[in-house]
Amino acid sequence: MESKRKNVVSKRSKKPKDTENEDVKPIQTIPTPNISAIKNKQRRTELYREMKRQKRKIKNAEKKKKQKEAKAMGDKAPPKQIPKTLENMRVSDETMVNPQDEEVLKDEAQDELSSYFNRQTTPKILITTTDRPCLRTNKFCKELKQVFPTSVIKYRRGLDLKKIIPQAVARDFTDLLVVNEDRKTPNGLVFTHLPDGPTAHFKMSNVRLSTEIKRVGRMSSHYPEVILNNFNTRLGHSVGRLLATLFPHDPQFHGRRVCTFHNQRDFIFFRHHRYIFRNAKKVGIQELGPRFTLKLRSLQKGTFDSKFGEYEWIHKRHEMETSRRKFFL
Repeated sequence: MESKRKNVVSKRSKKPKDTENEDVKPIQTIPTPNISAIKNKQRRTELYREMKRQKRKIKNAEKKKKQKEAKAMGDKAPPKQIPKTLENMRVSDETMVNPQDEEVLKDEAQDELSSYFNRQTTPKILITTTDRPCLRTNKFCKELKQVFPTSVIKYRRGLDLKKIIPQAVARDFTDLLVVNEDRKTPNGLVFTHLPDGPTAHFKMSNVRLSTEIKRVGRMSSHYPEVILNNFNTRLGHSVGRLLATLFPHDPQFHGRRVCTFHNQRDFIFFRHHRYIFRNAKKVGIQELGPRFTLKLRSLQKGTFDSKFGEYEWIHKRHEMETSRRKFFL
């Protein structure tokens, strides 16, 4: 028994080998308990939050340490590593265009949207829905009406789009938006530029109304600014110009409203914000809503015609999506 006790004392009295550098702190490790084995839901939630908080704390400490080291090294610091993403590994596309190219400028001066960009027309938008829309779709259309200042909502009443378009042209509407729905949720958008097109069909997803967004701001009636990001190909350039025709020419900057269409991996994310000046150097933003995501399904020449229309581009999933790094907008 005495020999066993001596062995235990000798093991406990041993010092760690790495005692030369006292300033070097050991790497902190977070014990990962088996949270799923805890039957109490409240206790399980508390442990999970605590574990996430500890991980965040260690990550921030490592980040600050690296920043201090880079600042101390100055010019000798290694270059910042750029992570590999699907965007910067994108397959080269022949249709990438430069907006200042002479050929592109000539085509833009002669296309169907040139009257808007030459300030010959001002946007007047007609918003309608499918037959018998649900309450959520009606609320979404009302918020779209606030986003686009020069828009009007009219109920469908069982009319075909081929009959609605001539009536809209006769009443000097420049754009037609048709919100489709499925299972009482908006799931599609048909956008026709009047009177000569083009027509774009989008799949709509992740729709959130203003009432569903936390700390949402109150929307004003000022004309918003428009930001179009990453519409770099010939097709993306056409879609970006089409979306720009929904807004008046001269934004009212004192209203501080900004509408953003951000293209990422061929998904168009719409966000509506108002920026707030904190002080002379800092600016904050407050979301106004609504928010939704668009996915282009087809682009058609002329006005809507599902049978005899001439399509410029149609999304064919199994033929086109051969690589995750291939994008079209």
